[in-house]
Amino acid sequence: MPNDPYPSPEDWRDIWIYMILVDRFNNPAAPPAGGVAWDQPYPGDYRGGTLGGVQAQLDYLQRLGAKAIWLSPVLKNCSYLKTYHGYGIQDFTEVEPRFTANETATRANPDLGRQELRNLVDAAHARGIYVILDIVLNHTGDVFAYPGGAATASFSTTPYAIEWRDGQGNPHPEWPQPPPNPAPDAVVWPATLQHSEYFTRQGMAQDTVGDFFDLKQMNTVYETGGHFPVRDALITAYADIVRTYDIDGFRVDTLKYLAGNTPLVFGNAIREAALTLGKRNFFTFGEVYDSEDTISRFIGRLTSMPGDDPSVIGIDAALDYPLFYVLPTVAKGLAPPSSLSDMYSHRIAVQDGLLSSHGEASRYYVTFLDNHDQPNRFYYDDGKGTYDAQVPLGLALLFFSPGIPCVYYGTEAGLHGSGGNESVREALWGDPNAFNPTLPFAQAIEQLTTVRDANPALRYGRHYIRPISGDGHSFGTGVWQQGVIALSRILYDTEALVVANTNPNGPWNGYVIVDHDINPSGSTLTALWPAGAPNLPVSELANAIVAEPNGSTGSGPLSVVQVQLAPMETLVLTSAPAAGF
Repeated sequence: MPNDPYPSPEDWRDIWIYMILVDRFNNPAAPPAGGVAWDQPYPGDYRGGTLGGVQAQLDYLQRLGAKAIWLSPVLKNCSYLKTYHGYGIQDFTEVEPRFTANETATRANPDLGRQELRNLVDAAHARGIYVILDIVLNHTGDVFAYPGGAATASFSTTPYAIEWRDGQGNPHPEWPQPPPNPAPDAVVWPATLQHSEYFTRQGMAQDTVGDFFDLKQMNTVYETGGHFPVRDALITAYADIVRTYDIDGFRVDTLKYLAGNTPLVFGNAIREAALTLGKRNFFTFGEVYDSEDTISRFIGRLTSMPGDDPSVIGIDAALDYPLFYVLPTVAKGLAPPSSLSDMYSHRIAVQDGLLSSHGEASRYYVTFLDNHDQPNRFYYDDGKGTYDAQVPLGLALLFFSPGIPCVYYGTEAGLHGSGGNESVREALWGDPNAFNPTLPFAQAIEQLTTVRDANPALRYGRHYIRPISGDGHSFGTGVWQQGVIALSRILYDTEALVVANTNPNGPWNGYVIVDHDINPSGSTLTALWPAGAPNLPVSELANAIVAEPNGSTGSGPLSVVQVQLAPMETLVLTSAPAAGF
């Protein structure tokens, strides 16, 4: 670790994240392995993406506007299995050799893998790009077998006897405990985890207890002598990862499966470890694939939580699954805009009193339209370009809503896999259009980045779903599919407004409410995006009726702008700041 680690960002909302599945992103030395087309599903095996392949495209990602990359797990998986996704870790201290330029040489000399990861991180930092690693606390790879050598077993309320695996993956009935001095590819590492009691050993998961198929669950709440050895071993291993590779943040896989106060203790410990290195704003966000109510149990600290040290705050934020459940369908006109306002209203109620190390936790949620765990990518390609405009529309809503936007690799290249999560894990570098910054979606991302960077209200502003009207009299949040969604971000004396017509067939001409104090009648909203869009005058309506999202009703006078939108068109505008600012 250098004496001068790369500093954390002042505010993570200033960036957006590009999520990379390392095995499927790029390899400049070879085409995708497997003998099938780059865009075809290839489950259960490696296609050949490398850390060097990511490094080779950092200039491209910088031009695109990405200020952070989220790498799928890069630690060493079981050598005898083909867990290309990286979530089957066998050694929490080493880099996966199959992600390096020379797998054979790296297996013989693990320092080569360490250096390649460090080179990638240093090269990213040289371009102002932060690096977030996907990490696993809940499970390892298939490091032991159940009775009879089985990789899986049905759920049991009590632990099974197990058979640890050697470096070739063979189970050993004579190893109910890991043997002394195992080979580097055998059992599990670091050595501090080499105890059968440190695993639940209860077979396939029931609720949050048990394995993910053949990925073996660790017992992070196992206690002995007042200590929690599994939790402590993982904290030490991942703190060393931060120190060794100058990492800027962690995405924590399967967070909701962690029992007890593991999320709280781990998040706080890693934050403190990073602080000792000079990283003052190390960022952790967790995967809680669940409801708003469940997420709130794992993030930050509930101010009313009894019994815990009130100075301890755990994982900073979460992947914004509640937003994902509604935003893509609203953007495509498959759900009404009111479902979005309902989601935000529920969030306010659920998160009363929930704090993170940054303050209000949900402002730092990582937002997304799709990812590697979904059956379909956001982009639907009918071969005719009919729905192409939905991509920049969805991206605009993503970039300008509260949170830290995350774009899944290949979105900018028009990847459109569907039919299961293997279908959305294409080998991007096989695409003849891969890494082409002139593609329409890539240009849209670059433009949206420029707008977001130049307008603080779109990053930090208070958020409102604005009522709209087609007749200039009755206003409300649309309850019909293919409606118009209007969102506003207000920061001090500036309002930014995003209006999107989700109807793929029909135009819209109507009125959108804006803040009366910031935008008096006669003022003008300046168009920010797309280029060439018209500025819009603000007028006043005296007798309008407004149905608020909370069920109440209000009336004018109102400040409004009249907006005309083509099918699937989006318009982004801003008020001028007050004189003297």
